[in-house]
Amino acid sequence: MGAQSSSTRTDFEWVYTQQPHVSRRKMILKKYPEIKKLMGPDPHFKYIVSALVIFQVVSAYFICKLSYPWVVVISYFLGGVINHSLTLAIHEASHNVVFGNYYPMYNRLFGIWANLPIGVPMSVTFKKYHIEHHRYLGVDLYDVDISTDWEGRFFCSTPRKFLWLFLQPLFYALRPSLVRPRPPTKLEILNYVIQFVFDVLVYYFIGPKGLVYFIGGTLLCMGLHPMSGHFVAEHYMFDRGHETYSYYGPLNYLTFNVGYHMEHHDFPYIPGSRLPEVKRIAAEFYDGLPQHNSWIGVLWRFLFDNDVGPYCRTKRNYEDIYGERKSENPYYDADNSMKPVLVGDPIVPVPSSEERTTTRNGHVEPPLGDHKKEL
Repeated sequence: MGAQSSSTRTDFEWVYTQQPHVSRRKMILKKYPEIKKLMGPDPHFKYIVSALVIFQVVSAYFICKLSYPWVVVISYFLGGVINHSLTLAIHEASHNVVFGNYYPMYNRLFGIWANLPIGVPMSVTFKKYHIEHHRYLGVDLYDVDISTDWEGRFFCSTPRKFLWLFLQPLFYALRPSLVRPRPPTKLEILNYVIQFVFDVLVYYFIGPKGLVYFIGGTLLCMGLHPMSGHFVAEHYMFDRGHETYSYYGPLNYLTFNVGYHMEHHDFPYIPGSRLPEVKRIAAEFYDGLPQHNSWIGVLWRFLFDNDVGPYCRTKRNYEDIYGERKSENPYYDADNSMKPVLVGDPIVPVPSSEERTTTRNGHVEPPLGDHKKEL
């Protein structure tokens, strides 16, 4: 496949079943109710993250004495790696696994604390959209983790996908406000103010190299970097019919086990430190599912495989799954919300010839009427 070849996909993978994590969670808990004991805050997490925040501030003080080329290099190999870990600490805090569900404000404030070395305010806004990513996984206009249609059409060749990966922090930051704009909350404004004050203090006491170390490291490590492979690995459809993938390799030690992504979506209130125990207890529910062995390999395949690109995401229409038309959905079960997806089975059902029609976009769908684009 040549570097200039374009992706063979021209649309997302539209499906009409509920996300698989709902039914799998029920089946696992029915067989292994002891997994509920793993839910709840991790008492060690706040100390580990606080140590990373302090380490970053101290490092910035000493690194500012170096030349700019060295600052950039160290930002890529050290500061950016730690900042990427801190973004995933914010991810953990968004699920209230720092202080528990009874203390949501403490979790939000801790997320703001972990946000400081990242250089740009993101913690509270991330939480606002990320919870919908779990609740409405793959739902059009609700799950802002999914690339836009423009991204799928434009970033379809290897050079353009390379650019897309490099600019991934920009898309990740701007896409929510473009796809699903929502007014800022008071906590978001507090996040902005605290981060701005911190950045000003860094500039005053450490100098501009301190900000290059913080912000530059964040941008570099969320773009073309081995750790950023998890952005693509988690939900891009490398195996048709499967929308969530786990990775069990060594980079989990730097990312609070975010690689255990199937387990995380099945049990979002279990902290990352305990997700390997979920995998151990309920191994038969996960061992047969597709998984990634390398985040670098994921990035390589994303770049050079013509069948993989921003369009390789599973999508659902809200009305078909949750709205008024769900009763018309042939895969809807009134007693169980949606007919359960068996473990190991693809999430994309194959409708019979009587049930399906082809839309103007080329994907197959049941005859449920036109999809609404304004929700």
